[in-house]
Amino acid sequence: MHLWQPKSSEESADIAARVFSFTAGNDRHWDLQLAPWDVVGSLAHITMLGEVGLLSRADVDLIRPALQAIYQEVNVDGFSLRAQAEDIHSHVEQVLTERIGEAGMRIHTARSRNDQVLVDLRLFLRAEWQAIIQQMASLSNAFAQRAAQHQHQSMPGYTHLQLAMPSSFGLWFGAYAESLVNDIQFMQGVWQVVNRNPLGSAAGYGSSFPINRQRTSDLLGFDGLDYNVVYAQMGRGKTERLVAYGIANLAATLGKWAMDVTLFLNQHFALLRLPSAFTTGSSIMPHKQNPDVFELIRARCNVLQALPNTIALATSNLPSGYHRDFQELKEVLFPALADMRSILSWSAEMVMVLEVVEDAIERPGMENLYTVERVHALVQTGMPFREAYRVVSTEVADGSFVPPREIPHTHEGSRGDLGLDQLHQRLQQILASFNFEQVETNWQRLLQ
Repeated sequence: MHLWQPKSSEESADIAARVFSFTAGNDRHWDLQLAPWDVVGSLAHITMLGEVGLLSRADVDLIRPALQAIYQEVNVDGFSLRAQAEDIHSHVEQVLTERIGEAGMRIHTARSRNDQVLVDLRLFLRAEWQAIIQQMASLSNAFAQRAAQHQHQSMPGYTHLQLAMPSSFGLWFGAYAESLVNDIQFMQGVWQVVNRNPLGSAAGYGSSFPINRQRTSDLLGFDGLDYNVVYAQMGRGKTERLVAYGIANLAATLGKWAMDVTLFLNQHFALLRLPSAFTTGSSIMPHKQNPDVFELIRARCNVLQALPNTIALATSNLPSGYHRDFQELKEVLFPALADMRSILSWSAEMVMVLEVVEDAIERPGMENLYTVERVHALVQTGMPFREAYRVVSTEVADGSFVPPREIPHTHEGSRGDLGLDQLHQRLQQILASFNFEQVETNWQRLLQ
């Protein structure tokens, strides 16, 4: 029987069972990922209740070690919710009550499952965001490492998929290093929304108990409160949508990179090589070495870019207050977070094993890449730019064009000055603003 369900007849019990099966859906499965955070949130809540006199010292001393024991259990592989528990919140309360008796029934004082799941989600998303940002920083550093390694190795640059100007592998790798830093900067705003405490908003209208919401915020390492209790409930759906925008933004970067690689591995471009162990073969063509890892990164990133729309469509016509519709967001958001972490992990491995083709720009047919350098050389002799452009156009048309091989690019961000030191400094400044260590230190104290 559920915590909220009164005693019922056999007939109504059968109906209730069918309703539960439909309304629960896969929610119990996704709640397994919230299990540790539900216990951490409860530890902060009972600490505050004891301090404001809503729980006795004896009850707090009884509940705390029991919750800490449950925390260890939910982190063990194979953990599952008991059959009669509707969700992780019910599971924890039922187990606690069985073990310590009446004191376990008191942990729900001054809260609702609404703000309980809100704080669980914030703690879960905060931990996921930290892991993803740290993976992004490592990947950015890997791109920067490859950029420094190949700074002076030329490659053709393309616009409209046509030969454009000389580039370098250093510029190409470095572009993605910087793109990831900007993606982390974007995620900083999402972090500031996620890292606020909704606990104490109860069912969305506050509580007449004299609770101390700032205290639970401090205990859980939040930057502050979602103050307005109605807004705290409105944060459900909005928070997930903001997280989805961060994921989609990152997916756009990694999807573009995967597309570049699949294109540059093509024999007609032949700018990159991939060790055969990282490719797949064909059942009929013995020569084939397919870049399936990059193709799947590309496909999954395309799907992830649709995530904000999926969440928006699930919540766009809802008024304020809690609605069961929000449960469906776990179905799309939780797998998306796991997919992105897998994509980041594979990307970090693949960027280090890619091999560049060092003489790619020396092949026949690449001469016109240097027309702009020829125009610039004429301009530096005093010729007006438009006249120099006309002269070089004529040379290309009549076959007299001789490409200059010197490429004196020295300005910031060019192949002669990639700005990798400045990029690394900026990355470190952004990472320091997240204050990950302090956040973790605060909530870990609850488990001691």
